[in-house]
Amino acid sequence: MDNIRGAAFMVFSMFCFAVEDALIKLLAEAMPVGQILSLICLGGLILFLCWSKFKGENLWQPAYLDTKVVLRSFSDVAGAMMFVTSLTLIPLTTASAVIQATPLVVAMGAAVFLGQGIGWRRWIAILIGFAGVLIIIRPGMEGFTPATLLAVGGMLGLAARDLFTRGLTVTLSGTQLAIHTFALIVPAGFILMYLQGQTPTVPDTRDTLILIAAIFISMIAYLAIVAATRGGNAGIISSFRYSRMIFALIIGYLVFAEVPDAVTLIGAGIIVTSGIYTLRRETKLRRASLSANPAL
Repeated sequence: MDNIRGAAFMVFSMFCFAVEDALIKLLAEAMPVGQILSLICLGGLILFLCWSKFKGENLWQPAYLDTKVVLRSFSDVAGAMMFVTSLTLIPLTTASAVIQATPLVVAMGAAVFLGQGIGWRRWIAILIGFAGVLIIIRPGMEGFTPATLLAVGGMLGLAARDLFTRGLTVTLSGTQLAIHTFALIVPAGFILMYLQGQTPTVPDTRDTLILIAAIFISMIAYLAIVAATRGGNAGIISSFRYSRMIFALIIGYLVFAEVPDAVTLIGAGIIVTSGIYTLRRETKLRRASLSANPAL
């Protein structure tokens, strides 16, 4: 029952994230990317501060100055800025397909930088997943779009964030980590806007409503993903992260009339299959390790 509950929350959170991506893409038609990021994160920051206060947490934590926490947040800032920028330049489905490779990069990074063991099967799955990314990007081919590299950069930034999270030696809740990151994204968005030579715009009624919707949907998505990871089999539940790709395909078609070509779909399929296998394999080996060492 925990697996069913966790999977349901995970799928719902991925739906919310896909909707948020679409709302950002809509906002980018009339508003600079940096301004969109700053306003959404400012709204999210206020909501998370209220939520943290409601839970009785101190708004300031000395751990916010920890080097790994700062590096984690900067990685998140870089990843978010590049991924959101890519959403404005390439199809939603293409950006979403590339971002699905994040767990594969995290698995590889954990082996290289954190000393976590990865067997030859998972190494092969990771390499096959990266091949799927190359299929989508198509470097040197006629269908190559340089802006797709921004999605790749965003994916690498988010993977670095997850790796720094695994390596944290201080205790901070998910809400506190979100507060730290959002507090950095707010000024970073305006700096991005300045560097791109853009000026802020005053959102009309339509864009204001979309902004408010994006803020609340991002909060709902966060709470849903926290609920999804509170019980059940982590490998099974985490594999439902890839439902975001399905939602992106549907929303991309219905809202933006996007019809991905066969090459993009093949690449996305390879990434998703490799990612699910890697997650399932990691969970299986962890269970075997715990069975062999009950004291762990």
